Order: sequence, then C-alpha cells, then structure tokens
Amino acid sequence: MYPKPPAPFLIPLIHDLSINPPIAALCAGYESGTWRGKAFADHVMEWLPEFSLSAEELRSFTPGTAVRLIKKAARLVYQTPKYHKRGEFGEIFLHIALRQIYDSVPAISKIYWKDSVNSTVKGFDAVHVIARGETLELWLGEVKFYKDGKKAIADVAAELIDHTKIDYLRNEFMLITNKLDSVSPHFDTLSRLLDPNTSLDSVFASACIPILITYESDAVRGSNKHDESYKSKIIAEVDELQEKFSKNVPLGSLPIKLHLFILPLHTKAVLVRALDDLLKEWQ
Repeated sequence: MYPKPPAPFLIPLIHDLSINPPIAALCAGYESGTWRGKAFADHVMEWLPEFSLSAEELRSFTPGTAVRLIKKAARLVYQTPKYHKRGEFGEIFLHIALRQIYDSVPAISKIYWKDSVNSTVKGFDAVHVIARGETLELWLGEVKFYKDGKKAIADVAAELIDHTKIDYLRNEFMLITNKLDSVSPHFDTLSRLLDPNTSLDSVFASACIPILITYESDAVRGSNKHDESYKSKIIAEVDELQEKFSKNVPLGSLPIKLHLFILPLHTKAVLVRALDDLLKEWQ
C-alpha cells in the first residue's frame, strides 16, 4: 500500500475527458477575499516527503524518523539562492494534481536520484502509474511553470515531438528502469512494460503524457471569491489555452495520448518566494 496522501486542496474547475486532449483545470481558490497563495504554499510542503523520498524511505516514515526524513526531503529539492530559476515546484504541482485527481502512484522519485544537491534532473518531469482495473498506465509528465501560458504551450509543443521519438523513449525507459524501487507498488508489472524486449507499441497503448501549464491569470487577479463569475472567466481563459495547444501540438501524429492540466496563478514570483521561504524553514 502506498501512503495516504494529504487532504485535497486544489479545487477542480474543469475536468473534461470528452475532448482531445482531455483537460483538467484546478485553482487554489479564495479565503476572506484573497487568493489562497500562502495556503497553497503550505499545502505543497505537505507533499515534500512523498515527492522527494524513495518508496523504501516512505515505508520507514515513523514518529522516530519523521523529522530526519522531512529535513532530507526539503534538502533534496534544492539549496540555492537562485530559487526564481528553479522548476521543481512545478513538478510538485503536477505530482499533486495526478495524485489528487487520479490517485496515481509515483514509480520513481526524480529528486531522490539527483547526483548533486542543486543539479537539475533531465527527462520527464514525473513518472507515475495509474491502475485502471487490471490495466496499468504509465504517465510521463511534462511541466511548464511559467507566467505566460501561451509561451508555455509553445515551448512544450516542441518538447513533445522530441520526447516521443523512439530513441529518446528507449533511453528514458532504461533510466527509469534503473531507478525503480523494488518495494514500490506495481514494480513487477512496470519492469516488464519497460523491458527493452517489450514492443513500444505495447508501451504506447499503456502510456500517457500529462502536461501541466501554469500562468498568471487575469481572472484570478480580478476576482476575490470563487463564484460563478470567476469560474466563467477561468473557463474562457482555459478555452483559449486549449485552442492554442491544439493548434501547436500535432495531436494526430504523436504515438502517446496526452492529458492537459491547467493551473492559474495570481503572481508566480510571490508564490515562488513563499515556497522558497517555507522550504528553507524545513531545511
């Protein structure tokens, strides 16, 4: 059994599986007339151990080991004053969205496998699995933690083409396989799926690329409560991003299905500063 996650925080505004790609939009909401940015930062910290530690370490998480492991989890993310250039928090956002909406299970912790404290880990931004009855799906995430949603979509479109090429995927699967934790759920099934002798056709049939796009939202800034007016403004913004995504990404020629996640923000810089301050406290 994988550890029970923190209680849900993000509010689902849109979850439409009928379109291509399916889309989910979530927001932090409001409290006392203010966007819940600080509360969202607090919530992100609740996920640090699960995001940063290996499955074996999570199994050893007890009152006696909690403080040590929490400090380790915080230190693994990064230890640098150049926090505004880091993308790890965007990866945590996608981790949260996948866990909250689809009850996914991380296959590996990318952060755990850093070769130095402040290095960045190449490859997909999340490696999760989702059980659908007896079928296991591999979800390989891409994140664009940006201020400008349209710029994020333009950048991720080029990466999706490169990251779905056979050579790239074969190399990525080899690296993932080397990092699989033998005590993690679905280890045997996932190992067989990613084995070099398994046809990529089988992998593609059981895979999905979730893409998280953040952006600074006029609707978030122009509202002070989660009401129908706010929701309709967000839907209009998300529809515009969805249209740009469909125009930029060659959906019909990619071998793997996609899923788009949208997270509107008030001010990215303020949120990142709050997250960095909390991370330093935990460290």
